[in-house]
Amino acid sequence: QVQLVESGGGLVQAGGSLRLSCAASGRTFYIMGWFRQAPGKEREFVARISWTTGATLYADSVKDRFTISRDNAKNTMYLRMNSLKPEDTAVYYCGAVARYSSGRYYSDYDYWGQGTQVTVSS
Repeated sequence: QVQLVESGGGLVQAGGSLRLSCAASGRTFYIMGWFRQAPGKEREFVARISWTTGATLYADSVKDRFTISRDNAKNTMYLRMNSLKPEDTAVYYCGAVARYSSGRYYSDYDYWGQGTQVTVSS
């Protein structure tokens, strides 16, 4: 049974940092990524990483502030978020892709975690 479990969300002041984790179990994946969803908005792409090559892709809104990484031995993906802004406030979801795709779009993903809340106060 595939499980993705996120952790690390919380409340932080603008300019602060947080690190999210996503622990995967049940199988290996081609790509893993992070999406976020703010109240009243659609779920949007944040970043993704290739599990085999480590190649990364970021949304323009988080480039140079967020860093996605993975630990293959622990089957865990991370999102280091620096210089957080109030507009980064959202529920952050971990997703996993089981077959070849870009990992850039919501429809690419086969599995999702339950989400973790990130709130950035001004």
